[in-house]
Amino acid sequence: MYLLFILLFPLLIGSALLIFKPKNAFAISLAASLIELAATAFVLQEASLSPVSFSAPWVAEAGLSFSLYVDGISGVLIGLCALLVPFIVATTANTDRANNSQFQGLMLAMQTALMGAFLAKDAFLFYFFFEASLLPIYFLAAIYGGENKNAITFKFFVYTLFGSLFFLIALVFVYLQTPGEFHSADMDVLYQTAKGLSADQQGFLFAAFFLAFAIKMPVFPFHTWQPDTYTVAPAQGTMLLSGIMLKMGTYGVIRLVLPMFPVGVATWGLTASVLSVIGVIYGSIIAIQQKDAKRLLAYSSFAHVGLMSAGILSGSIEGIQGALYQMLSHGINIVGLFFVIEIIERRTKSREIAQLGGITQFSYPLTVTFVILSLGSVALPLTNGFIGEFLLLKSVFDQNLTLGIIAGITIILGAVYTLRLIQKSMFGNVSRITSDFADLTGAEKAVLIPLSALVILGGIFPSTVLGFSEPAVQQLIQWFK
Repeated sequence: MYLLFILLFPLLIGSALLIFKPKNAFAISLAASLIELAATAFVLQEASLSPVSFSAPWVAEAGLSFSLYVDGISGVLIGLCALLVPFIVATTANTDRANNSQFQGLMLAMQTALMGAFLAKDAFLFYFFFEASLLPIYFLAAIYGGENKNAITFKFFVYTLFGSLFFLIALVFVYLQTPGEFHSADMDVLYQTAKGLSADQQGFLFAAFFLAFAIKMPVFPFHTWQPDTYTVAPAQGTMLLSGIMLKMGTYGVIRLVLPMFPVGVATWGLTASVLSVIGVIYGSIIAIQQKDAKRLLAYSSFAHVGLMSAGILSGSIEGIQGALYQMLSHGINIVGLFFVIEIIERRTKSREIAQLGGITQFSYPLTVTFVILSLGSVALPLTNGFIGEFLLLKSVFDQNLTLGIIAGITIILGAVYTLRLIQKSMFGNVSRITSDFADLTGAEKAVLIPLSALVILGGIFPSTVLGFSEPAVQQLIQWFK
């Protein structure tokens, strides 16, 4: 029942905010997200001893069940979701969106959709939440976004919905192959069934599943919706998209693609890895050229997820463990970085890198936290980003030496665009728009300081997460083999 609670509680509170429109929406939303975090921590404690599950009939005549499941793999993702949402809610403090009940309600509704995708053990239930997550983020971006928001969010919605159609068709095909009069969509049954399909069938099904997840992550060349959507969405929407939502794609590859289509991965996995690594290099090069700080971070996120995809497709324990750890690290880092840019934009009304400068002279705490978060993003040793990136690069090297060398270039390119952003915005001469820059408020410090601490703690104590996820990853590898 704890699984039902952590799934439905955010939706319950979010719906109440949308319906009743209380004046203290921020306090309610923040309290709800903290309760959700505490409940999730309890579930993770139980899952560290043995997997936690819940199941009830959903569409019994079709063999579908409302099945939820937490092991070391899904546990990392629900932990990430529960951890980040309170920070994302807290970033609205002292803004016009703090007590906007519609805005707060949509964020909590989004949390339920994300938690549902990570908790689902029935593949159609996963698909339901995979698609349901589009609705709250669409309204957040379409209502509260920036210039040209309607066209950009519509493109995002249609693009991702189109990819999911291939996923649904392929899922129905595998479902119809399962034994029994009513068939089954339980993931374990699907694993066993899909592995018995022919090499050609697995190849086509791999392509259909991977296309949907590649768009969601996104992976080159299915990324064209991402930079515009990340840029135009409100800061909190961008944090939800980059910090958590894109992980539904990487999680889907781990949870569904690898164990269901091992022959398909063996046949087409290297091709998909090549596309992923192209995205790493392409995203990094484009990030270097960006003039808008938020857009730079959008391409940075695109580059990071390409490496995660390549590591997962290696099918190795290092690749999967590295991807899980990097999903957690990237979520923490990117939410903090987008918040830094949001703070700068609030004070200067600009995100243009060339217009900034000298902010350190007015806010030393902002500079320190920005640097720590950035160093985590570029995978400096003793930061959280180093652990995942090291494991991912090792897995890609083991899969293909040439691909590993090319992927390794991302470390250099990442340092170039990140250090350029720090140098241009924090140091140098004070500009016209930064001449009266205000120091961090207490609410802003309450977000940035804990996130910065997590960057360092994640680099020093990685075994806590890696030890938690390893048994489930080992079991998944057995399915893959």
